[in-house]
Amino acid sequence: RSRSQIRLTQAGELLLERAREILERVDQTEREVMRIGQGVAGRLRIAFVGTATFGVLPNIIRAFRAAHPDIELALSAMNNAELRRALIQREIDVAVARPSIEDAEVKSETLMKEPLVLALPDSYANHEQPFHLADFKNATFVLFPRRPRPSYADYVLDVCKVDGFVPALQVMAQDYLTAMSLVSVGVGISVVPASVSENQRPGIVYRKYEGHNPGTELSLNYRRDNRSPHLFGFLELARKIARASHSGSPV
Repeated sequence: RSRSQIRLTQAGELLLERAREILERVDQTEREVMRIGQGVAGRLRIAFVGTATFGVLPNIIRAFRAAHPDIELALSAMNNAELRRALIQREIDVAVARPSIEDAEVKSETLMKEPLVLALPDSYANHEQPFHLADFKNATFVLFPRRPRPSYADYVLDVCKVDGFVPALQVMAQDYLTAMSLVSVGVGISVVPASVSENQRPGIVYRKYEGHNPGTELSLNYRRDNRSPHLFGFLELARKIARASHSGSPV
């Protein structure tokens, strides 16, 4: 302080600068909280089974990212048992499962229903006659996942039983990718959702078959008590895209 004016000391200037920074951060935090509450910013955690990476789900993810660029999508792949545990323990917001997750705390809805098809070694590429599932009763069935059980593997075995047989030889793969790798090198055949045929990889051909084909459902699962606007926005968009998609229609 002088006779003509009052000046801040160095300590006072530093304190003023820090106070301004704090106020700016408080204001920024308030704006971010408001944006999150309005569903225009934040984070949404989505986990899915491996076979969901084809078909309608990638379209939903792309559309959601385009519509909500400020919402971070945390994506991860899990089996159904892991999806159920993560959803119950609030580690994820959405579980894209096959089939749906059965739990009182979880709400499920069908995202798409699609037929089953055969995944065959490419030695069948020139086979022109219609395939029947029972034609492969003596073939090696590559099933997945190995654990936990019951799983999609048991679902496929039930389909075979309705058609009057149990595969004579079974190879259990830990996941879908491993199963397809085994098919591609001629270890055996597999029964997969039709959308998987979008993944054209060397060594595999996909074919429709005649016989019992109940199809398979891909489901959206989320906690009943999750009131997140991000979740509601994702569900609304997913329903819209699923309705518009014809790739999952039964054939």
